[in-house]
This record gives sequence, C-alpha cells and structure tokens, in this order.
Amino acid sequence: MSSQPDNGPSGSTTPAAAGAPLSPRGSGAGRGARRRPEMLRIGGGIRTFHFVGIAAFVFVLIFGLWLVVTANEWVKPIFLPGPIDVWNRLSELAASGDLAKDILISCYRIAIGFSLATLLAVPIGVMIGAYRAWEAAVEPLTDFVRYMPVVAFVPLTILWAGTDDIQKFLIIWIGTFFQQVLLVMDNTKRVPLDVVDIGRTLGMKDRSILARIIFPAAAPGIWDSMRISLGWAWTWVVLAELVAATSGLGYRITTAQRFFQTDTIIGYILVLGTLGLITDQVMKFLGRRMFRYAESRR
Repeated sequence: MSSQPDNGPSGSTTPAAAGAPLSPRGSGAGRGARRRPEMLRIGGGIRTFHFVGIAAFVFVLIFGLWLVVTANEWVKPIFLPGPIDVWNRLSELAASGDLAKDILISCYRIAIGFSLATLLAVPIGVMIGAYRAWEAAVEPLTDFVRYMPVVAFVPLTILWAGTDDIQKFLIIWIGTFFQQVLLVMDNTKRVPLDVVDIGRTLGMKDRSILARIIFPAAAPGIWDSMRISLGWAWTWVVLAELVAATSGLGYRITTAQRFFQTDTIIGYILVLGTLGLITDQVMKFLGRRMFRYAESRR
C-alpha cells in the first residue's frame, strides 16, 4: 500500500507541504502592496518639481493663516497688521527709494564683513584641522571668544571704530569669524588619514598635501559651513544697524519701532527673510555646480 501525503482534515495539501511561501495575508499580499514614495523614505530623493511645490504650499499655508487671523481681527492691527497693509507700506518705501537704499547698504556691509571673516577663517581653520600644534595654539582661544555674546561687543566697537561702516564690518566679523574657524577645522579633520598617507607614500610635501588632497576633500563641507555662517551674518548686520546707524534694514526697523509702525517692521523682517533665502539658495546652487564630485559620492 503506497503512502499518501498528509492533506490535513479537509483533504487539501497544506502550504508548507506544497512549498508555498507563508504570508500572514496570503500569498498575493506582497504583490499588491504599495511601496512608499521615494521622497517619504529615509535618505530618499525628491524631484525638483515636488520640492518646489511642497515648499510653496507651506508658504501659501502660512500666508493664508496670517490673512485669516488679520481679516477677522483676532489680533489688533497695531500688533499684527494684515498682509495687504504690509504690502502697501513696502510699496511706499520702494517708490520713495528708501527700500532699495536700505537693502543695498545692508548687502554691502554683509559682503565686506563676511568676506573678511571668510578669507581669514578658511586658511586658519584648515591649518588647525591639519596640525595639532596649530590646534593647541588657536582652538582653545577661538572657543573662548566664540562664547562671548556679540551684543556685548556693540558698545565696545563703537568706542573702537566709531559709528561708521567699519563698526558694522567689525560686528559681522566678530559674529562669523570664530564660528567659521571651528566649522572649517571640523571639516578638515573629517578628511580620512588614509588619503593623506597615500600622498606621503607618493613623496608629496605637506604643502602639496594640503593644496591637492586635504583642501579639495574638505571644500564641500567648508562651503556648507560658509552657507550656515552667512545666515548668521544677516543677523549680525541687523544688530549692528540697530544701534548708532543712519541707514540699513536694521536702522529702518528701529525707527519704525519708535513710531509703532508695525507694518514697516514686519515688512522689513519679511525682506530680510527673503534676502536670506535667496542667498542661501544661490550658495546651495553654486555648491552643487562646483563640487559635483562630492554629490556623486552621496
């Protein structure tokens, strides 16, 4: 008598005996399951169209909330004017030329102060990250100074440099230089020592290793650090213009505060945010073009 497979109580072959895959929802559950979109996965990519659309939706949502709150006067106009009032005020300042003058003078001060800080911070940060002797000599002092509040330097810089543009440059320099030095140092330290050892094996001198190996490898991170510190520069230029200034975005905000012109204050805050967003996106765009080799490794 031939042996028959055990078909169970109902007489049908069990999945295990037939070799079928076990699934809590049946064998066809995995086929019809939807995959999560790439942009919702950790580390997933996103198309430019979707990125811009999501970002624009967030801005429109906040603008709509602002419009609803002010239209229903849930907050008094003296504390939060409506978007139309802010737009009309900015249009008046633009027509008179004051808005353009304030933007240009603030951008000029940022360009000079930030450039001076970067030109000094990048080489010093690279040397600190590459040589332990430089780190011992400069890093503790830099850490010590960077924890000092920049606001406390405002009256001192007025005593040292007066109230002209040099004082504004100095405030921006103090607020960004020491932070940049440490960021550049960290970017330099992230360069693998194995790559440096290869340069030494090839007989390269320290100067060539710094110029041809360490700096190109650290450059994408240094550029991102410059993007971050440029955002701080916008904060420090406003701080410098709040005291002892006769022009600039910060000066206009201080003047508007004296006369309870909240529409001007909010309008200039929006202008500052817009300028900061533009400069950040320009830096990001330039970084992707200049450091394609870094993008390809991600």
